[in-house]
Amino acid sequence: MKQLLRAWLPPVFTNTIRRLISSKSDNNQCDIAFEGDYQTWEEAQANSSGYNQADILEKVKNATLKVKNGEAVYERDSVLFDHVEYAWPVLAGLMWVAAQNQGKLHVLDFGGSLGSSYFQNRQFLSNLTEVTWSVVEQPHFVESGREFIQDDCLQFYLTIDECLERRSPNVIVLSSVLQYLENPHIMLEKLRNIDASVIIIDRIIVNKTRRNFLYNQIVPPSIYSASYPCWSLSEDVLIKSLSVSYHLVSDFPSLNFPALKEIESIFKGFIFVRKIS
Repeated sequence: MKQLLRAWLPPVFTNTIRRLISSKSDNNQCDIAFEGDYQTWEEAQANSSGYNQADILEKVKNATLKVKNGEAVYERDSVLFDHVEYAWPVLAGLMWVAAQNQGKLHVLDFGGSLGSSYFQNRQFLSNLTEVTWSVVEQPHFVESGREFIQDDCLQFYLTIDECLERRSPNVIVLSSVLQYLENPHIMLEKLRNIDASVIIIDRIIVNKTRRNFLYNQIVPPSIYSASYPCWSLSEDVLIKSLSVSYHLVSDFPSLNFPALKEIESIFKGFIFVRKIS
């Protein structure tokens, strides 16, 4: 029935229904909602405020500094927590890579904010033989990261190529990033050519159809006031896009996010290992 409604009702009606349902749902996501679906990225972008606002960076920076300085234990999307919410499958994947490389872990964290995943897992990483964590991000995040956050281990780069000039990652981490790219499959193609032994994808929004759906994610002021285009990616297409060079060794449920039920999607994670030639 939902598929029939999606096919026949104009977007203005389906948008309104989704917003009403989301606003009434009892969840821990501060009434984050999804509007759409849109036909083009340009259309979604024209109806959003974007993610590159200065106040978003400022909130993320302040929260990350508190974690770095030991004043808080965990940060996600600028929100501070009184305990670390580990993504255990991701951590297991990282330690698995290190175990296969004599305790050496070299991470390329694409879209890694100001190092959220690094700080989330640093207690477990501290006993490894060698760790480098390289974040590739938007220019204003990189500038802030270099000024306030980075150290010998955690470094920030403007592009993948700039990172590869200085470091050789053996694992690529993509945490809650692919769905916010205009062309996620083009980026996946670039990343799979790096030749890292493992690709770990976490908190990616997927659906069970053969189609990608495009929405705007609406973030409430209690986190930071913003909206930005967001894909719900076909799980099957995602897996097949990496199957040229990698095979899937594990998939797992990720962050519980009730609002995604209204767009028939979920957060999932995947661990891919490079095929032996």
